[in-house]
Amino acid sequence: MTSRWKIVLIALSLCLRLASAAYAEDSGPGDYRLSDPVVHGNLAIYFVHGQSRSGPVPLTLQEALAKKVVTVRETGQVNELQVENTGAEEVFIQAGDIVKGGKQDRVLSVSLLLPPHSGVIPIDSFCVESGRWSARGREDARTFSSANANLPSRTAKLEMAGAKEPKSDARNAPVGSRQRQIWKNVAEIQSKLSSKLGAPVTAPQSQTSLELTLENDRLAREQSEYVAALQDKGEQGGDIVGYVFAVNGKINSADIYPSNGLFRKMWAKLLRASVTEAIGERDAANAATPPSVDAVNGFIAGAEKSKTVETRTKEKSVIGVKENADVMSLVSRPAAAGPEAWTHRSYIAK
Repeated sequence: MTSRWKIVLIALSLCLRLASAAYAEDSGPGDYRLSDPVVHGNLAIYFVHGQSRSGPVPLTLQEALAKKVVTVRETGQVNELQVENTGAEEVFIQAGDIVKGGKQDRVLSVSLLLPPHSGVIPIDSFCVESGRWSARGREDARTFSSANANLPSRTAKLEMAGAKEPKSDARNAPVGSRQRQIWKNVAEIQSKLSSKLGAPVTAPQSQTSLELTLENDRLAREQSEYVAALQDKGEQGGDIVGYVFAVNGKINSADIYPSNGLFRKMWAKLLRASVTEAIGERDAANAATPPSVDAVNGFIAGAEKSKTVETRTKEKSVIGVKENADVMSLVSRPAAAGPEAWTHRSYIAK
């Protein structure tokens, strides 16, 4: 074989590998079954049952911040923070985790598994509190103190993920444009909650802070009825690895994990986010029948039919995206691992 043909074959092999990385086939979440819905008011929950991966369960970001083994630092840039795990356990961060403090409260936009003694890693974020750019009260403007809430908005999740508009070929609008849309989403969440609860839910310390709104006492009282009716249902089976929820009879989104242990750690926070969205969308005059299990199965299966486009992130993760006109699916895994080592799957209705 001549040197010329060797060069051609090497180039062809490289092109094939790059194409494979950009459009990787993903086997889907594996065998699973959905429960019949458990319902309270306008919120329906469908639990995903499947085989639970063995091995240690990572800490959640909420747990790690409480134990002070993870630090989330301000960088002075709205759309980027730094995270460092100084502990001996892996830490799971989920896209949608809201961190409180710094110069502005942020929502983290990437799901990842943070290794022990990780060193400093940059992580993408969006602001969920406009206007403030200094310490709030006695908080430390350099770091973030807690991650007790998850983003309670389907439309904000789609914006954060850079979803393609149904009638457009444009993807990944400029970050500044998406940031402005998320501020708009935050204002809409606050307006809807204030209307449904009959009282303002913004906080005097910062009226634009979504996190402080989610700490509102009146909202907590309203959430408690939903939580009392639904939370223990997610703690009754050792094979529950995720859930799908519907609001007002329409499928909203789903989260699936590799193990029952990780699902249980995330469940209470995710349920509160789902409840918050249901309260904001509540309409007593138009009670809707929950979607059938077949419809929910179709929602997940429909996403899995699309081609996976993988992106390596600066957070040392790989995000696989599948998208069609009805649903966006995102699957995260460590960059050094194969598809079988996925850590989080999310499905968001468009």
